[in-house]
Amino acid sequence: MQLSAFADCLSKSLPDDCPGACALWKLGFGADHNAEQEAAATGPVTGGSVTSSPVTGSQVLTWVLSVKPGWLPQQTALRSQLLTEDDVDLEALVNDMNASLDSLYSACSMQSDTVPLLQNGQHDRSQPRASGPRSVQPQVSPRQRVQRSQPVHILAVRRLQEEDQQFRTSSLPAIPNPFPELCGPGSPPVLTPGSLPPSQAAAKQDVKVFSEDGTSKVVEILADMTARDLCQLLVYKSHCVDDNSWTLVEHHPHLGLERCLEDHELVVQVESTMASESKFLFRKNYAKYEFFKNPMNFFPEQMVTWCQQSNGSQSQLLQNFLNSSSCPEIQGFLHVKELGKKSWKKLYVCLRRSGLYCSTKGTSKEPRHLQLLADLEDSNIFSLIAGRKQYSAPTDHGLCIKPNKVRNEAKELRLLCAEDEQTRTCWMTAFRLLKYGMLLYQNYRIPQQRKALLSPFSTPVRSVSENSLVAMDFSGQTGRVIENPAEAQSAALEEGHAWRKRSTRMNILGSQSPLHPSTLSTVIHRTQHWFHGRISREESHRIIKQQGLVDGLFLLRDSQSNPKAFVLTLCHHQKIKNFQILPCEDDGQTFFSLDDGNTKFSDLIQLVDFYQLNKGVLPCKLKHHCIRVAL
Repeated sequence: MQLSAFADCLSKSLPDDCPGACALWKLGFGADHNAEQEAAATGPVTGGSVTSSPVTGSQVLTWVLSVKPGWLPQQTALRSQLLTEDDVDLEALVNDMNASLDSLYSACSMQSDTVPLLQNGQHDRSQPRASGPRSVQPQVSPRQRVQRSQPVHILAVRRLQEEDQQFRTSSLPAIPNPFPELCGPGSPPVLTPGSLPPSQAAAKQDVKVFSEDGTSKVVEILADMTARDLCQLLVYKSHCVDDNSWTLVEHHPHLGLERCLEDHELVVQVESTMASESKFLFRKNYAKYEFFKNPMNFFPEQMVTWCQQSNGSQSQLLQNFLNSSSCPEIQGFLHVKELGKKSWKKLYVCLRRSGLYCSTKGTSKEPRHLQLLADLEDSNIFSLIAGRKQYSAPTDHGLCIKPNKVRNEAKELRLLCAEDEQTRTCWMTAFRLLKYGMLLYQNYRIPQQRKALLSPFSTPVRSVSENSLVAMDFSGQTGRVIENPAEAQSAALEEGHAWRKRSTRMNILGSQSPLHPSTLSTVIHRTQHWFHGRISREESHRIIKQQGLVDGLFLLRDSQSNPKAFVLTLCHHQKIKNFQILPCEDDGQTFFSLDDGNTKFSDLIQLVDFYQLNKGVLPCKLKHHCIRVAL
């Protein structure tokens, strides 16, 4: 084979941007000196057919040695063969070159046709593209055109991704198609816009909530908001202390009924069962979960019976109520109002998980003598607000079992009446435990679990009346706790006298206080939440009952019999007691005392602070104060 034929075949096989093609062209294959100048000005152009210029072995050798290392995979073998042998088998050399150039096409196709190359084969990205008309290039073979147009590097990456995906899919278990009708032969597997339901926003509803002073607030809530969530939202908006004693009250003024919603109940669902005259109240209730702390105070021994022998401990008592497999029972006499009549009858009643029953024959609990009064599942228990006036109840301790379907019809209400407040509380607490069970205990535990998760710096600041306080003596080098009540009382008196002496000395030296000390001590208590002003005895008792009959719940009010005196209303053992606070004078100054002047205080704030530390003449310490929040 002639060297010219080899060069012609080699020049046609090389890509345009290969420096070897330009080198062959410069060697004079089928072009004259003018064509060489044009090729240098317009860029690399592939060579045509070999015509007249003879090609010697030295010229081919010069070209092979001038090609950049790496362009031809067998360039080293070519060099050694051309340098050592005079007679070269060009046909075998062409076959080897064709096999090696296939890999060269893929590398050269990644280069841009319009970016010129430097002498070392790198792209010159600093030069702009040629704006003039490009020179007409000779036609290339179809095989060459197809190879240059294929994005080899992209296909390789895609093939690897497909193989990886196929490997991952094959390693997973076969999952059946949940929607075969969407991927049938007649329909494409792509969902059309009309096949999907329209997106719906979360349903919202406006709820109006009232406070104890008559103010109200309209709150926009979601359909799945619970009573606890709404209470926390109102606490945040009204800037109250979140001590987990706030509750939402379902109030029916036309029926004279009200009850506290459980924390897990949905507000929107409860509102759907209420009449237009009914409303929600935002109120404190310290006794909401008090039965978990002191169950023996809520369930007298004579009212509770069990299906099996119990040891009578507090934990066992609660476990029997929370365990759905146990059969606790509350029994006793209640006044029952007959349906459709105004008369009341005293009957023997028992409360079980299946419902409320009354005995038609004395205290017999035989199945043939028991009559169903109300069901627990579709009913809720309420307390009567004014049972004597509205329903002619024999006592003030009335309760009612209201079906959820009843709105305004008082004829379908099951009205009951207990002899005292402890008995009524026992029946109502047992009804809640038998109906909700573990849900109540979970509601009781959630605030404690959240408090344990919070850091000490993120917990809300609690009021002084809700903390455990002790008397301290700091007269020595180190402080000590005063455990003797008499010593604590004398220390409080000494501190009170010392404080009064300091305040008197400050006023003599020219204090900037706008009020006289005697005038300030008579009005400063009106800024406190526990002072409720001029309300009646009945109103104070009603507030205490509404906010929970727990030990230590108190409020202060003006006395109706003595304009200069005040009254402390306190709850102890579910009974409400009143203590009069009388003013007394000493050295021309006015003091206040609960024990006929034995313990004197300059104002009511000092008096409340002292009895939060020591019970003194009171049956218990002051612990919780009744509060009214304006929404």
